[in-house]
Amino acid sequence: MDNTFSLFSLTPADRPWVSRFLEEHWGAPEIVTRGKLRHADQLPGFCARRDEQLVGLAIYYIWSKKCEIISLDSLVEGIGVGSALINAVRKVAADAGCERLWLVTTNDNTPALRFYQKRGFHLVALHRHAVDRARRLKPSIPLVGVDGIEIHDEMELEMRI
Repeated sequence: MDNTFSLFSLTPADRPWVSRFLEEHWGAPEIVTRGKLRHADQLPGFCARRDEQLVGLAIYYIWSKKCEIISLDSLVEGIGVGSALINAVRKVAADAGCERLWLVTTNDNTPALRFYQKRGFHLVALHRHAVDRARRLKPSIPLVGVDGIEIHDEMELEMRI
């Protein structure tokens, strides 16, 4: 199997398929992090493709010398897609003068916690009941997640740039 892939910056022409992808993988094109509802399908990002097939997507948001990874999806594990997407976002953030690259994941998502820590992110906060509050903005957020764990909290991770 070919493990090579290429990264591309998202363009306005990509918005329809990005919206469909986010609907399929996140329940809606809107994503809630730290109490903010973001229209992720309207934000900048990168996609990873292998043989014209989508193998990954990262969406980010920059403001005030901070860059938040809003979503990160790798559809093929073990070939470096997630790491390459993080590195692409980190470069954009550094070029924009950001001092912090950060993200949140939910308390059930222990695979993501391991993944991000192995790539240099540090756990900086636990926001208790943040997902319970986020459901007021996005009721489609599931009650139960990875390994049957109830989803209530956000874990915040960061990497200093």
